[in-house]
Amino acid sequence: MPPPPLLLLLLLGPLGPLPHGAVAGPAQAEDAVELHFSTERPRQLVSPAFLSFTIDANLATEPRFLTFLGSPKLRTLARGLSPAYLRFGGTKTDFLIFDPHKEPTFEERSYWQSQVNQDTCKSGPIPSDVEKRLQMEWPFQEQLLLREQYQREFKNSTYSKPNSFWKKAGIFIDGLQLGKDFIELRKLLEKFTSSSAKLYGPDVGQPRGKTVKMLSSFLKAGGAVIDSVTWHHYYVNGRIATKEDFLNPDVLDTFIVSVQKVLQVVKETRPGKKVWLGETSSAYGGGAPLLSDTFAAGFMWLDKLGVAARMGVEVVMRQALFGAGNYQLVDRNFVPLPDYWLSLLFKKLVGTTVLMASVKGPERGKLRVYLHCTNINHPRYKEGDLTLYALNLHNVTKRLLLPSHLFNKQVDKYLLKPLGPDGLLSKSVQLNGQTLRMVDDQTLPVLTEKPLRPGSSLGLPPFSYGFFVIRNAKVAACI
Repeated sequence: MPPPPLLLLLLLGPLGPLPHGAVAGPAQAEDAVELHFSTERPRQLVSPAFLSFTIDANLATEPRFLTFLGSPKLRTLARGLSPAYLRFGGTKTDFLIFDPHKEPTFEERSYWQSQVNQDTCKSGPIPSDVEKRLQMEWPFQEQLLLREQYQREFKNSTYSKPNSFWKKAGIFIDGLQLGKDFIELRKLLEKFTSSSAKLYGPDVGQPRGKTVKMLSSFLKAGGAVIDSVTWHHYYVNGRIATKEDFLNPDVLDTFIVSVQKVLQVVKETRPGKKVWLGETSSAYGGGAPLLSDTFAAGFMWLDKLGVAARMGVEVVMRQALFGAGNYQLVDRNFVPLPDYWLSLLFKKLVGTTVLMASVKGPERGKLRVYLHCTNINHPRYKEGDLTLYALNLHNVTKRLLLPSHLFNKQVDKYLLKPLGPDGLLSKSVQLNGQTLRMVDDQTLPVLTEKPLRPGSSLGLPPFSYGFFVIRNAKVAACI
């Protein structure tokens, strides 16, 4: 299935040490937990591009670094996450100036001169010497970008996204005016582009106080001309976040409250309008150092995907595929980080039809489960199969017991655990005991399942997460 067109929006044994503060328990203790499934009818239906991603505009602060997007390795990694939307945006968008007369940089010129067909969507790889040169210089550029972000000193000058104007540029645009502006933008799109052009907005931040008021007034004024409502969410401040935050069920539950607020505003002003999470990750401010790029971050990411799908958010755009900071899916050397592998598994195994799974008893805070129809584009699975994904925030193994009518079904397990002595803070992961790494720059590894004996419980070790595909389930809602 080809990916959707590029969307331009301006506007994933022992786990090592226990997290600090976790209470030590019996090393081999295991608890059995019963699951309840509700599969009579779909709860929600999300987009085939439900899990999408972003490129932050800070990459364009020095335009030559945009040439990174020609990296064969980065393109291979991006291709693995298709179908998806790609959003180009972020704070830096407000301070970029487009000058059609500016001369291209050496790197840009070298790249385009190497292309036989200069169609962006069909362009070939970046010249290897240019890529190596940029990779040597990127760490210095990354530090400059992060310093600018932490000091909140942004350079010039073009304004296009409203919700941070007051804080970062001293300019305030209310929702009513923004709604009127979107009406004019829609007219321009209809005049100068094809009728298939889509418009999304307003890309507001967390639904608190003035933000809720702004979203409401925007939707009343201009909500009719947008195709989906977009907003942003981060759990914590990246500068002060702790490992405990990433493993805290109460922190995870704050996302539920935020989604509820946004959905309520949309229901009251533009009922039936689709809702997208246009930018999201674990921690704002570029992510939390030594946390947002580790195995621990997967708890926030997988839970967010599960909650968003269950509550009816149609698309979730992860900040960021690549760029400066700590929350990217791919590091500065184009090495995939734990959340990349988690995202890849999600893409391959999880379908668009959302069902309901719950834990019987008091376990639901630290044992979180979600259920979808399986992605039928996976060659191993077929219509009617189920994909359960689960997170265990307990310091003991939990054994999940399927409902009685599914107890004897064949189940494939895809269990993710951190690799190496860093435990939850590892930047490498194992899938069913096999280390995940690229075969070469143009080849992703095979994501190999572990078939469980029919009638087995589904084991989740302490502080782990994974996917379980229930085969031959023959669920009518999935057919």
